[in-house]
Amino acid sequence: MEEYLQRIGAARSSSLAELQERHLLSVPFENLDTHMDTRIVLEIPWLYDKIVVRRRGGFCYELNGLFAELLRDLGYRVEILAARVFGANGLGPPFDHMTLLVDDAWLVDVGFGSFTLRPLSWTTREDQQDPFGVFRLVDHGDDVDVLMNGSAVYRIERRPRGLAEFVPTCWWHQSAPESHFRKGPMASLALPDGRITVAGDKVVVSEGGRKTSTDVEDPAAAFLEHFAIKFEHSHFRQSSASGVLRQL
Repeated sequence: MEEYLQRIGAARSSSLAELQERHLLSVPFENLDTHMDTRIVLEIPWLYDKIVVRRRGGFCYELNGLFAELLRDLGYRVEILAARVFGANGLGPPFDHMTLLVDDAWLVDVGFGSFTLRPLSWTTREDQQDPFGVFRLVDHGDDVDVLMNGSAVYRIERRPRGLAEFVPTCWWHQSAPESHFRKGPMASLALPDGRITVAGDKVVVSEGGRKTSTDVEDPAAAFLEHFAIKFEHSHFRQSSASGVLRQL
């Protein structure tokens, strides 16, 4: 896992908060394999090759799946938890999202796009201040809802899961027309004070409370410039860009 630590600019002595922050600032949240007809494989060697060796990003199953392995290698106790994302039509399907519970004390998530920069306390139900917003955990029966700036983001099941249990929904997100990951290619990366996103034919940068949007003639060149990712699919569904950007 030493190359993984180098990939995110961290060390074995880094704190949990540092590991999450460095990961979010180094590894993009992206869905480009979905639009290059590349099957995503939820197995650690495949994820390691993609994220560490080829220096790519991914979505929740990939990013949190491999990050869990790194944390275990560093001595943390990690449980993989399933969540359902709140959307315009209510909650998404079971296993819609993957998040991590670390040492029974911290909610850790490096795979949700625009979200918390640092781990959230799993035990408190008070507001938690983060550089990226105000978060709160709320019990909902046996589940836990995560709120960001007063709005529900996703609902977590407390039962620990295995990586393989997410394979069917991962496949659905890669292939179903209803999946928002199929609406258009995108990549997004946290900045110390904001975020940069390429989606459709736009580059959107949020920094210091200000947001700028720039049209680009060649989105593939933008993916290469901002994320060092070579995107090989020439068909861009530009009309869907606004929907993708609203989620980021």
